[in-house]
Amino acid sequence: MNQVLHLVVETNTVIRILLLGFLSFLVSMLITPIYTTLAYKGEWWKKPREKAVTGEKAKVFNALHAGKHRRLIPTMAGIVFVVATAVVTLFFNLSRSETWLPLAALLGAGAIGLIDDFINIRGSGKGVAGLPSKLKLLLISLVALIGGWFFYAKLDVSSLYIPGVGDIAIGWLIVPLFVLVVVSTANAVNITDGLDGLAGGLCVSAFAAYALIAFIQQRFGVAAFCMTIVGALLSYTWFNIFPARFFMGDVGSFALGTALGVVAMITDTVVLLPIIGLIFVAEAGSSVIQILSKRLRNGQKVFKIAPIHHHFEASGWPETKVTMRFWILGQVTSVLGLILFLLGRHT
Repeated sequence: MNQVLHLVVETNTVIRILLLGFLSFLVSMLITPIYTTLAYKGEWWKKPREKAVTGEKAKVFNALHAGKHRRLIPTMAGIVFVVATAVVTLFFNLSRSETWLPLAALLGAGAIGLIDDFINIRGSGKGVAGLPSKLKLLLISLVALIGGWFFYAKLDVSSLYIPGVGDIAIGWLIVPLFVLVVVSTANAVNITDGLDGLAGGLCVSAFAAYALIAFIQQRFGVAAFCMTIVGALLSYTWFNIFPARFFMGDVGSFALGTALGVVAMITDTVVLLPIIGLIFVAEAGSSVIQILSKRLRNGQKVFKIAPIHHHFEASGWPETKVTMRFWILGQVTSVLGLILFLLGRHT
């Protein structure tokens, strides 16, 4: 009898989680026409970058995307899935122990990205339009620091789980670890957002994997939050696949990356995050390698252009091929992360 009741409860929980994902998809679809109308009337066009991070003219980048630059494409579409996720979570899945923190991180980082995007669309487009990179890093770090304090002081988390080893008590050091994980993930997703549909599709795979992980851990609120993001992102990606109708902008990429890092901390699976998000790691890593190479080797490059998705474009791959192959790799690494998570539970 108890087993039957347990099965019924779990079935109802699964239905609820999936319904929240479906609801966020619908809300996102309903918001999209409103955003599109405002974006085109307000001329929220994405300004092409004229300089690389290291200061020289972005000749290779502009040559690869000359067609896009001739097309006026609005940015800040991340508002759509951020608002959809927030609305669904606030009304149907608000929990102090499970969803306050990832939702606050999503909104906080999204607000920083929104300011950056607004400056971009209203700026001249000279250089890298938007907030200075150091200021963005500082603001995202501040959001992560506040989140890390809440994680340690209010949720009473002070240990880190290592598969095969167990829980390791690290005390207040959980706060700087939280900041490192969240800031790194936020920037990695932001760097990855460079091709139509790329970041959205990869985040769908990553958050779907974490929805399963959280469900297995019986963190049903976290699982529902992840599935809410998946639903909203599927709606966004419908319009963002090549040729994109709009871009998510920093409001979207910073929100997604920050929330993903927070979810990894809450589920105590930080060691699995680089595996589940391996493409994000490769994207950020390629940019770091390129910058260091140019600075330490008198301007010599390792890649034709960084991040690495542009390197494959410059090597002759069509944009759609790069995106879809990266999607496949992201799905494979998400499954690998799930396998390692399940194996770790039995050690």
